[in-house]
Amino acid sequence: MTLRTAPTGETPEPLRSDTDLVIVTGMSGGGRSTVARALENVGYYVVDNLPQALMIDMAELAFAAGGSARRTAMVLDVRSRAFSTDLAGAIKALRERGFQPQVVFVDADTDVLIRRFESVRRPHPMQGEGRLSDGIAAERELLREAREQADVFIDTSHLNVNQLRARVEEMFAAEDTRRLRVTVLSFGFKYGLPPDADFVVDARFLPNPYWVPELRDRSGREQEVSRYVLSQRGAVTFVETLARLLNATAPGFEREGKRYVTIAVGCTGGKHRSVAIAEELARRLREGRMAASAQHRDLGRE
Repeated sequence: MTLRTAPTGETPEPLRSDTDLVIVTGMSGGGRSTVARALENVGYYVVDNLPQALMIDMAELAFAAGGSARRTAMVLDVRSRAFSTDLAGAIKALRERGFQPQVVFVDADTDVLIRRFESVRRPHPMQGEGRLSDGIAAERELLREAREQADVFIDTSHLNVNQLRARVEEMFAAEDTRRLRVTVLSFGFKYGLPPDADFVVDARFLPNPYWVPELRDRSGREQEVSRYVLSQRGAVTFVETLARLLNATAPGFEREGKRYVTIAVGCTGGKHRSVAIAEELARRLREGRMAASAQHRDLGRE
């Protein structure tokens, strides 16, 4: 814990930056409630639907309370009557008071959001007398600046509730919260690029196990497929180069206050090559004492 300098004989006070403050916002239907529950699971005190005008007051209360309250998450959305477009200004005000909030923004493709609202048979909060798509478009415009200012962007288009919960819990686990955490995300190019990736690399230069009959129905998490992929020419060099890249950039990210990095590894369908490479890269990063985990966006979609 960082302490504030105090005159001799007085106990120094902890800095407000010691308060682990998370602000969660994003599109309605994007998964804010799931993110909030996941943060509760890893020890955060979560305040849902907090009026933006009370953000500083809530942060000061969390700081004054100390203990576990110093890990506080505030969930903001357009249903709050006090919501305004100046979220960036509110965050700046928090930082001027000595806090270092992390902003998490959740989003999903418009067609996915429409299906989610239709499945629960409720209107979009900004829909009014128009269509679902009108409400979603209006909310996107309202949140455009907040999206651009986010420290962590999570696209939930291809994540189910359990996958999203696991991803958030992995990111915000209490252990080593000040260290850079790396998510190695496998995906299939035929399902689209992950919009929340910081780096995207292509493993399609490797022979595809799909064309090996005994490997076709297996995945890159299984030893036989992993052994096949990593034995191909250039595969190990590819992993080693990625590990060096992340090790070289990690100190800079940490100096700039970035705590979460996602490197996306793609192949055709996200089942064999990208999965094997992601698992191996995450393993090597952990061996190098980095906080890393592998996740697989499209595994099981075929």
